[in-house]
Amino acid sequence: MDKHAKIFVAGHKGMVGSAIVRRLESAGYDRLLLRDRRALDLTNQADVNGFLKSEKPDYIFLAAAKVGGIHANNTERGAFIYQNLIIEANIVNGAHLAGTDRMLFLGSSCIYPRDCPQPIREEYLLTGPLEPTNEPYALAKIAGVKLCENYNRQYGTHYVSVMPTNLYGPNDNYDLNSSHVLPALIRKAHEAKARGDRELMIWGSGKPMREFLYVDDMADACVFVMENELENGLYNVGTGQDITIRQLAETVMDVVAFDGKITFDTSKPDGTPRKLLDVSRLRDLGWTATTSLRDGIAKSYADFLSKS
Repeated sequence: MDKHAKIFVAGHKGMVGSAIVRRLESAGYDRLLLRDRRALDLTNQADVNGFLKSEKPDYIFLAAAKVGGIHANNTERGAFIYQNLIIEANIVNGAHLAGTDRMLFLGSSCIYPRDCPQPIREEYLLTGPLEPTNEPYALAKIAGVKLCENYNRQYGTHYVSVMPTNLYGPNDNYDLNSSHVLPALIRKAHEAKARGDRELMIWGSGKPMREFLYVDDMADACVFVMENELENGLYNVGTGQDITIRQLAETVMDVVAFDGKITFDTSKPDGTPRKLLDVSRLRDLGWTATTSLRDGIAKSYADFLSKS
């Protein structure tokens, strides 16, 4: 990418979008197009088309999305499928109409079947049923992958999709009603410590296994994909290592310095039993994550404290 290319980062105030902006700015890219919701409603087709036609960005990072944890995904099902479908459809089609040839679409590892073989390879997409608790979100992200794939086939564009594992880091959502597991654990452990509690209650059994990627590593992978002009494909992005939710909770408690007992609310859903990505496709091209889980959690906790 040319350092003076016009780059639109959709969703630049979110956790992933803000990390991409940090990564681009640190590399010297100086023509970033950034619009918040008040300036540009990504669910409004006319507004998106007008913006892209006027600005004609050379590159687009499509990081805008409605996201949340198990509770939010399972209770706001209509909103999750509608908002994500309309945002990605507006931007992908609008980019094509504006003549933008290169785009990176950020999906999610939840697009893969609930019970597919581990580690999960990119070709496992659409080979089995999805996890029911986040099916609407997953379906919307699958549609985004297929939008990119088929616009490439019909119009000759170069739109690529990346599927991150569970992300965490600065600008994460710590709302217990809508957050993902890691930021929720950070907040729960911090508040339990502040109250002087002797235990930490966790949803589910603690047995499911999850992989976690620090968001600045994710941003680095996104810029790597665009700078190396990877195209017409789907790339998993992760660390290639996973741990149980119990182990994750123990690590968070250690970082927060909360010395309590873990208890489990088994009336709450576990979600997918295991979700470990095969990251060999991107690794073989020269990219790997560099932030350890404990270091990433420590940075995330510092971010949480700065906003408390």
